[in-house]
Amino acid sequence: MNLQIESIGEIKVVRVKEEKLVFPILSSFFAKVSALIESGDTKLVIDLSEVSYIDSASIGCLMDIYRMMVARSGVVKLVGLQERVETMVSLTGLHNLVEIFREEKSALESF
Repeated sequence: MNLQIESIGEIKVVRVKEEKLVFPILSSFFAKVSALIESGDTKLVIDLSEVSYIDSASIGCLMDIYRMMVARSGVVKLVGLQERVETMVSLTGLHNLVEIFREEKSALESF
């Protein structure tokens, strides 16, 4: 799992550097993101701009991250969704729970 994690003030930006976010690599993705949450980070932006495909397990994983953040009074936002990924997010209703932004700057400014 290739991730780049950056701190911008109090916000953690997790950049997924994979073409596909699918079941075989989800455990690594979830472990790294949940470690951030468990360490006390409450503002999280997940950048999926390099991801062209996600599966249903990925949607479930993003839902788990959302629930973890809400339980800690935190917020998670998604940025840079390609058309196919955005369609999957919309079809599953995840967009009703997690804010989606085209640009990272907009996501950061929304906090």
